[in-house]
Amino acid sequence: MENFRVLDPACGSGNFLYLSLLGLKDLEHSVIMEAEELGLERFFPAVGPQSVMGIEINLYAAELARVTIWIGQIQWMLRHGWGLSKDPILKPLDQISCRDAILNPDGTEAEWPAADCIVGNPPFLGSQKMISELDEDYVTALRDRYNGRVPGGADLVTYWFDKAWKQIEAKKSRRAGLVATNSIRGGQNRKVLDAISAHGRIFEAWSDEPWILEGAAVRVSIVCFSDAADAASGNLKLDGQCVAEVYPDLTSRSVTGDGVNLTRLGRLDENRNICFQGPVKVGSFNVPGDLARTWLLSPNPHGRPNSDVVRPWRNGRDLTHRGSDKWIIDFGSLSLEGAELYEAPFKHVLERVKPKRDANREKSRRDKWWLLGRSAEDLRTGIAALPRFLLTPRVAKYRLFVWVSGVVLPDSAVVAVAKQDDTCFGILQSRFHEAWALRTCTWLGVGNDPRYTPSTTFETFPFPCGLTPNMSAEQYTSEPRAVAIAEAGKRLNELRENWLNPTELVRAEPEVVPGCPDRIVPVNEKAAQELKKRTLTNLYNERPSWLAYAHQQLDEAVAAAYGWPADISEEEALKKLLELNLSRSA
Repeated sequence: MENFRVLDPACGSGNFLYLSLLGLKDLEHSVIMEAEELGLERFFPAVGPQSVMGIEINLYAAELARVTIWIGQIQWMLRHGWGLSKDPILKPLDQISCRDAILNPDGTEAEWPAADCIVGNPPFLGSQKMISELDEDYVTALRDRYNGRVPGGADLVTYWFDKAWKQIEAKKSRRAGLVATNSIRGGQNRKVLDAISAHGRIFEAWSDEPWILEGAAVRVSIVCFSDAADAASGNLKLDGQCVAEVYPDLTSRSVTGDGVNLTRLGRLDENRNICFQGPVKVGSFNVPGDLARTWLLSPNPHGRPNSDVVRPWRNGRDLTHRGSDKWIIDFGSLSLEGAELYEAPFKHVLERVKPKRDANREKSRRDKWWLLGRSAEDLRTGIAALPRFLLTPRVAKYRLFVWVSGVVLPDSAVVAVAKQDDTCFGILQSRFHEAWALRTCTWLGVGNDPRYTPSTTFETFPFPCGLTPNMSAEQYTSEPRAVAIAEAGKRLNELRENWLNPTELVRAEPEVVPGCPDRIVPVNEKAAQELKKRTLTNLYNERPSWLAYAHQQLDEAVAAAYGWPADISEEEALKKLLELNLSRSA
């Protein structure tokens, strides 16, 4: 016990070290008591402040951690009737070092002292915010140093997981237990857990727990891991339950053998170049519908209409709630000289977008300030010839797919599927794809909503054989399985649309230019108030019997297309989907 050491490499004001010290002292105290009961001579506690070590970048927090540890030592000793050294009461604690735990000032990797175990709550900072919070040069140096170990798109907290695992691999530590946001279960963040599971063992974890960080509620995962040869970590647990194995996505194989490890799957060639994230605006390119319609009727010096560069726009809330009637200025890849010829839209971008883009850190966004921040050429190519395509929110409570007109440009918070047939819609809206999405997604926010991604969710999902996304709808138009799914999918969509927009509450109003879908507007103010309640989110919250039955019919048609029984369980369906994925991706 005297030589046991605990390291917190992001110790803050010392809370974890305080609790570690008390835990070690309590354990030693129980040994002292048992020794006395056996007739052995009572000995003075050897565990003390020297048993805990920390690294903290903030000078004030590091000093506070030293004081916290001494307070814990003094309180424990007094509480258990032991005397105190008074010369002096507080001594220096040099093992609490004030420095960066992951990167040295010269760009080399920071070293950690050897310790029996590593604990802590490393900083939570998303990959998208790292540059603005930490400085671009620092983040570049950090990613370069850890290249090949931590993906460039991973959150800051993952660097502590990687270093803790390297300490264990180097036999400088035996175990680690760290807190991360629950997004570590998926996406680029999960790569560090993949590495740990491949060569070590996650022996205990809590997959999704509430946490308070600087007064804000977040969701976290707590992960404990060790070398695979650590015999003491053989009793595995997930969320307090004994399991046979904990997978990197913090799901498990139960002691009875149930469980599907979806972290082994691969991306499928037949699903590529079909599903896309919408373009990133980086500026006030959105305009209200009324303003857009005045532009659509305005002339330009080159005789071209503004409908070339002003399009209906949809974000996630437009899909799950009522449409916002927002349009977007989209110059595509036009040159500055070409964009200037569309007078009213260009003037808006010049006045509203350019001032902020002039201060953007990315040169391309400063130089091409009239263009969207990310053009999404892959999406444009995919939907260019389609009269309609599917959208689903990236983050939402329910995994819903919605048809939109081919002229719509989706927001970056929306995922587009460049397919126009009801068969594809039906497969994606089935319970099998929803279960797959929930197991392969990442999670976001206090609401803990699942986040859909084109790469890890759509491109890994195995469609029924002969109905894969790389096939054109014409290739399976008369195929009985495709017809059954299409009919059930079309019926589901019609029922939803009828509920969202009852004929007695709405009327269709033609747009001011041809080619754009009609506007759906309320017939009067009373209807407008009623329509506010009619959203897809509210519909699925209520889930009336007709909706449940329509989904049941669709699910049965999709199950039949796979050759499965209609009542197949979710776990069994996931197992079969994984088998399909592995066989096709191999």
